[in-house]
Amino acid sequence: MVRRNRNGVRKERIVMLATSVLVLTALTVTGIFVQRSNRAEKENDVVDFAAIEKDGGMTAENMLSGDELDTLFADVGTDDLDYDPNFQEANSQNVENTGDKLTGTKQSGSEAGLKSKTSAADRVEDAEQADENDKKTAASGTVNKAGAGEPTLEQTKKSEEEEEGMFDETVDTAKNAEVPETAEAISTTVQPTLDFHEEDGLVWPIVGDVLINYSMDKTVYFPTLQQYKYNPAIVIAANQGDGITAAANGRVTSVSYDPTIGNMVVTDLGNGYELTYGQLENIIVSEGSYVSVGDSIGTVAFPTKYYSLEGTNVYFKLTKDGEPVNPMTRLQ
Repeated sequence: MVRRNRNGVRKERIVMLATSVLVLTALTVTGIFVQRSNRAEKENDVVDFAAIEKDGGMTAENMLSGDELDTLFADVGTDDLDYDPNFQEANSQNVENTGDKLTGTKQSGSEAGLKSKTSAADRVEDAEQADENDKKTAASGTVNKAGAGEPTLEQTKKSEEEEEGMFDETVDTAKNAEVPETAEAISTTVQPTLDFHEEDGLVWPIVGDVLINYSMDKTVYFPTLQQYKYNPAIVIAANQGDGITAAANGRVTSVSYDPTIGNMVVTDLGNGYELTYGQLENIIVSEGSYVSVGDSIGTVAFPTKYYSLEGTNVYFKLTKDGEPVNPMTRLQ
């Protein structure tokens, strides 16, 4: 029994050893194969300069010489080439642009030289002609002076001004031209003349009973305040939302708010007279605008707390140089 066990163990060891040898052999063979493959790839990446030099020498030997090229292209005409033998680059040094701007044709070098010489001759001839004209002009001036006498002072001054304007770049000829005088601009908005006098009357801004009359010589009773006080205006009964119109022609000088009389509008009637409209809303006029008699100013607002017992009303005051005036004496 013991012998059998020992034989089994020996067999297992032999099998394991044989397996290990096979694995090591396989790994060794694989490594050798991979190494050879890498070496072959590296050899392919190496540049062979000797071969390149050899190929270059063969290429140089195969190239044609200049004489052979001339012989090869001897039969090719200049018309077949994209080249103009008469072309000269424009604006290059010592070279004129030979293209004719009028006809679009090109000129040869000899024609360009002839044209240049002709132009120079023309310039010399023009200069001589100008000198001759100057001499004739001077002689003519001498004759005129001898025959007509010396020019007047006014003519001399005018001639100097013309010459100065001709050669002085600072002179603006447009400014020297005669410009017709323009009429002064007139505003198209006709502004009414404010000229209110003592004998002029007012119209009612709204139809209604007088709740509190004007009183500056004695005090009157104010129900809401429950006290007697002076009243520089009249308080006219009205319904909320009723329209308020201008009592006289005037210019709006103020649109503001007062805790006592609410939203108010002040208009200047002229000669120191002013009208104040209070307890307003939906005001449609603005400061600086003009109103005529009967123009709408706004509507009647809910009364302020100082006039809650009096009810909805319009506060209407007339002043002269800041001093209250009884409007009842002017209302028609």
